[in-house]
Amino acid sequence: MLRVAVVGSGPSGCYVAQSLVEQECEAYVDVLDRLPCPYGLVRYGVAPDHEKIKSLQNSLRAVLEHDRVRFLGGVEVGARGVPAARLRELYHAVVYCVGAAADRHLGIPGEDLPGSWSATEFVSWYSAHPDSAGPSAPPGRAGAPAGNGFVRNARSAVVIGAGNVAVDVTRMLARGTAELSRTDMPQAALTALAASRVTDIHMVGRRGPSQARFTTKELRELGTLPDTGVAVDPAELALDPACTDPSGLPGTQRRNVEVLRGWAGSPAPGGARRIRLRFFLRPVALLPEAGRVGAVRFERTAPDGRGGVTGTGRHEEIEAQLVLRSVGYRGVPLEGLPFDAASGTVPHLAGRVLRAGVVAPGEYVAGWIKRGPTGVIGSNRPCAKETVASLLADAPALVPGREVPGDPLPLLRAEGVEPVEWAGWRAIERAEAELGASLGRGVVKLPDWESLLAAARTGTPGRV
Repeated sequence: MLRVAVVGSGPSGCYVAQSLVEQECEAYVDVLDRLPCPYGLVRYGVAPDHEKIKSLQNSLRAVLEHDRVRFLGGVEVGARGVPAARLRELYHAVVYCVGAAADRHLGIPGEDLPGSWSATEFVSWYSAHPDSAGPSAPPGRAGAPAGNGFVRNARSAVVIGAGNVAVDVTRMLARGTAELSRTDMPQAALTALAASRVTDIHMVGRRGPSQARFTTKELRELGTLPDTGVAVDPAELALDPACTDPSGLPGTQRRNVEVLRGWAGSPAPGGARRIRLRFFLRPVALLPEAGRVGAVRFERTAPDGRGGVTGTGRHEEIEAQLVLRSVGYRGVPLEGLPFDAASGTVPHLAGRVLRAGVVAPGEYVAGWIKRGPTGVIGSNRPCAKETVASLLADAPALVPGREVPGDPLPLLRAEGVEPVEWAGWRAIERAEAELGASLGRGVVKLPDWESLLAAARTGTPGRV
């Protein structure tokens, strides 16, 4: 028998568990997660209006319901929970699939002004991540505003970044109440966005249209939003040499340019809300007004001929009472594991954790903490398979080489750990369905730790 702990229940962790039980009939896998709910960024990162992508939860559910896979939610690993060394005592192998939880900063003056947030914080708020500071206030910031939270008193918003997350938050700011009420968005966020007075949303990239990281499907969605116009400055397209003849670009970039050229050649947009896609602008400062952000100062950039951009010394200011930065993610150190601060990953060899350059027996990584925040959800599958191949190749030395004390769950409970098991998660699902029905909506997410754990207790009486 091979007992494996997988830390993280997002796509990467589930793909590791799936690959293990498919390839090794004697493998038993515990999937641990700090949160009481599974699915990671599929639940808490995919935009609520992207129902097709969120339906991936059905595939992940099948993995977690396998008879040799066990979900243990509400289990923190590290200094504040179960130490990494203790996991190594309880399991033959541990695979860390903890993602990249931190967002990158701009490093410019005014970035910490009220009204300036990371896109990660905004996404966590409208996705009901329980680490948010409450059902109606933005997360992660002492003294966060209540009520309408992010959007209160904002008329103009600037989203800094040109990837899919930037497109997501732009779309959420422009969506109407009727569309959002059909999603699982928490009620407080829905109420706040319904009261929003944001009419102008600027999504700004420091490089050109041909170098934007969003997918064409995400981009086109902006043009389908009711009562919302999309504008692109033809002069900014002209600055990008690749836009003159996009035929040599990779498929996604070529299609992006074609969509942007179509909008640039259209009449000025109408509608109650306006989305302006801007390029070749690098943020240099957030400017205060009445104690909060009031505008963003940008420097005009130009192609440097080597795939990057250079500053021109010309500046422009865009009014904004709300600024969301979407400039990438970074992995964070996990107590007990080595960490490469430069790359934001755990050093590894084909998924095997390296300590001081030497393979650490029985310790593995997969997903973003292994390769960095790159790729799409599907990229985690081959990444997981590589790690599992390494683990199974090592298994003959791992299993007979050390004894593990049988089922780890009773031992964890004896040490004060009370996991949310699958029955508890199913109870959370029922509670969210009941909440939605009471509000005249579909499923509505529970927004905080207290309500999630209270619901979980109903599925496992006397536990949690």
